[in-house]
Amino acid sequence: MYTPLSVCIGLRYTRARRRNHFISFISAVSIAGLTLGVAVLILVLSVLNGFDRELRNRILGTVPHALLEFEDARTDLDPVVDRLLTNRSIAGVAPLNQGEGLLVANGQTASVAVLGVDPEKEAQVSILPGHMTQGEFIDLSARRFSTILGSGIAANLGVVPGDQVTLLIPDATVSLAGVTPRMKRLEVAGIFEVGAQLDNQLIFVRLSDAARLFKLGEGVAALRLQFDNLFDAPQLIRPIAQEVSSSLGLPIRYQDWTRTQGNLFEAIQLEKTMIALLLTLIIAVAAFNIVSTLVMVVTDKRADIAILKTIGLSPRGVMGVFVVQGTLVGVVGTVLGVILGVPLALTITGILDFLESVFGFYLFNPSAYFISDLPSELRWSDVGLVAVLSIGLSLVATLYPALKASRIVPAEILNHER
Repeated sequence: MYTPLSVCIGLRYTRARRRNHFISFISAVSIAGLTLGVAVLILVLSVLNGFDRELRNRILGTVPHALLEFEDARTDLDPVVDRLLTNRSIAGVAPLNQGEGLLVANGQTASVAVLGVDPEKEAQVSILPGHMTQGEFIDLSARRFSTILGSGIAANLGVVPGDQVTLLIPDATVSLAGVTPRMKRLEVAGIFEVGAQLDNQLIFVRLSDAARLFKLGEGVAALRLQFDNLFDAPQLIRPIAQEVSSSLGLPIRYQDWTRTQGNLFEAIQLEKTMIALLLTLIIAVAAFNIVSTLVMVVTDKRADIAILKTIGLSPRGVMGVFVVQGTLVGVVGTVLGVILGVPLALTITGILDFLESVFGFYLFNPSAYFISDLPSELRWSDVGLVAVLSIGLSLVATLYPALKASRIVPAEILNHER
């Protein structure tokens, strides 16, 4: 098979053992730098992808994608729900009554958000029924004034299913005894855990119980919407709210997940972009070490270059020799980086869990972060992008030394070699 002369010579120079060991050392440093840069960039992008996935699946799978809130509790929302479900973008609709309170048990307190839900419809709009660690979510329907707690709240209060907790509502009641907060005893029916900060914030009660706790009568204060694509929520919620408002003839407040969790999501996206740019500089530095290597090779091989040009190799052919040599260094470093980075990205969660169990430290404290372990999601598109970027920078780094080699004047070099 025909192989261009420039490629043959470039490959031969790459395989040949050099008299100058310093040049070999710089080449090894270039390959090692590329390997490390590519591996780290793949690993970090995978971890940030994991954070993005956990945010979507855990937090945005538990909190509403969008809310339609009414000024007064309504009892005539069934036609509205049926109409909303005809929208192909909406995956589910469920009623919601919500408020805030303070849970008290065993001398401990916890500030909580109280969500009144329909246990039978909650699975349409939330992943929470599938993340019960004790009890079943449907148990809320079995008894009045029962509650399902997040695992963090249950641990803080020291309660288990069957125990009693006291809920204090920040709505004072005036009586002969004075002004007192409203209180209600609740029985713990179950405990959920989604592995996020929500485990320390949310409790669930029956929809009708929440209506009584927050003095809503028998009505519903809000509708919770779940979209097939959560990124549709910011664009679609406004026209949907306007349509519902016109059908009911009353104003409606609306909000989507970007108002409650959008800052966290944007922070992860910004961090992914900035960290990727910073780590790309590692690859760039390693790639431009190839410049130093090839400049020294060109200096070392001046006589060979002069002879090649004398026997008819064109300046473009001379450039090709060193482009091949430098690009091959970049390809080797990139391949080694992918071989190292991909297994690390696939196993980093297990590796960190093992180190935490052996040394007794925890990188993510569940009480302070929305996750309790280091997530990772390898995307082959990221691997391909990193590999192309690394090889591309290596190719660019060869241009100056190759151009310098092509401009060597054979007569001057061979005159000095006599």
